[in-house]
Amino acid sequence: MEQPTAQPVFPVANATVPFWRTELHELDSHRSTEELPAEQDVVIIGAGFSGTTCAYYLTDDNAESPKITILEAREACSGATGRNGGHCRPDLHVGFATRRDNRGFEAANAVACFELANLEAVTALVRKEQIECDFEEVTSANVYLDEKQALSAKENLMEMKELRCPTASLVKYHGPEEAEKVSGVKGAKAVTTFPAATMWPYKFILHLLSILVAKGVNLQTNTPVLKVSDSADADGYWTVTTSRGDIKTKKVVFATNGYTSGLLPEYSQIIRPVRGTCSRITVANPGPPMGKLKSMVQYYGPKTADYQANRADGSFVIGGAWSTCRFKHVQQWRDVVDDSQTVPAAAGYFDDFMERTFVGWDHSESKVDKLWAGIMGYTEDSEPHLGKIPNKEGLFICAGFNGHGMPLVLLSAKGVANMIKDGIDFSETGIPSIYETSTWRLNKITEVPV
Repeated sequence: MEQPTAQPVFPVANATVPFWRTELHELDSHRSTEELPAEQDVVIIGAGFSGTTCAYYLTDDNAESPKITILEAREACSGATGRNGGHCRPDLHVGFATRRDNRGFEAANAVACFELANLEAVTALVRKEQIECDFEEVTSANVYLDEKQALSAKENLMEMKELRCPTASLVKYHGPEEAEKVSGVKGAKAVTTFPAATMWPYKFILHLLSILVAKGVNLQTNTPVLKVSDSADADGYWTVTTSRGDIKTKKVVFATNGYTSGLLPEYSQIIRPVRGTCSRITVANPGPPMGKLKSMVQYYGPKTADYQANRADGSFVIGGAWSTCRFKHVQQWRDVVDDSQTVPAAAGYFDDFMERTFVGWDHSESKVDKLWAGIMGYTEDSEPHLGKIPNKEGLFICAGFNGHGMPLVLLSAKGVANMIKDGIDFSETGIPSIYETSTWRLNKITEVPV
């Protein structure tokens, strides 16, 4: 098995600037207090989607909220959440067959339903808190340009409907005779459409952080965590060592995703960093509409795909470029935490993306307005790690979302928060059981299936 590199697994300085971070919030580099508190009830490492929403649910409807500090190595929402594709696309059918074969029907069905529930929960939260983040409920699509994948998608969906899987009824299949018309993608062999959402992820998270700070949660940006003590002291306190001092706490949440192994070496071959590439593209002469779609993924073959979110301003956020590096130049993206540059092999990939991809867009005069990198956390078994860290009482994890966190994180973080707040077992959280971190999963080391 290929071993992880020896480079430090911590966020780097001078990261590329994603489109989502071009309108910064006043809390972007916020420190609630000049000095770190000496002691807290809960310390959350990471101010992205996982860390922020975990804190949100720890304080939501809680008259006696715990004393919480959120530590962020760089600026707020500067990691994967602030660098993603700008959509919340639940996987209602694609991963079902593989998961059914590996984990059984119940597990596969539970995950699909959980992803749909997350989309609904994100939608409800945006409305409840009146979050201005360009949130829009849309129809998304999986567009298949490979005939084998197109056939597999059809067979998979038919099987799910025969098994009466709840999410299958929300997915519509379009065959080769209408695939191009539905998607606007040249050479499309099949399309599946389903409900999803698009949003400005940075604005979503910073709005929630503003709620938390107003409630008294201590936000400390530009405060990298260097170490968490190997064990708790006699009174049950863990020591969180940062670049600015120590905090003692009985509960620590690692919302660290691709950077997890930098603080938890037992996850070094379980959650590994993967560098991805994303862009914002503007066009001078737009082509015909892409059906009614505002979000899609184009599948070109096994493990090669691009993802796309259409913005209301006429621009497009498009990422992936995996066909340039998935099976070669692996060292440019696997076990890489440097998001100060994009994957070299992907250079120029998005320059003519609109022209070569969409029917009638040959003269659209597209331009790459922004190009950035993001560090994702990919896991050994393609499932996130959530819950109590084995043999370390008081430590919790919410990480390893395999580049698919937006339709998974919210209810995952809520479940972890409820474990901390109410002392419930993982089985009571509503999270699929296969997501629970465990000694068995930590010992089951194979090649991370990126």
